[in-house]
Amino acid sequence: MKISRQQNGNTLTLALEGRLDTATSPELEAELKNSLNGCDSLVLDFSKLDYISSAGLRVLLSAHKTMSGKGGMKITHINEIVQEVFDVTGFADILTIE
Repeated sequence: MKISRQQNGNTLTLALEGRLDTATSPELEAELKNSLNGCDSLVLDFSKLDYISSAGLRVLLSAHKTMSGKGGMKITHINEIVQEVFDVTGFADILTIE
């Protein structure tokens, strides 16, 4: 998985490319841990994310909890496969998806 990082003021945007699964979720977790200090808003761009597993969902839930005490988190540009995972797991009701 490739993670592209863009900081715009207090908003951090991370664009993910590839698969967010058991093998790659620690990479996103580490990036979030190192990047969220001083960040009020988090945007996750999933336009190039092909797949997400339960390990990836766990990282998203953790990030959501961290950011809910700040300015919030939103996920943008998800494909049908990822949307279906969010719908089936109930994450579509928890996360802000645009």
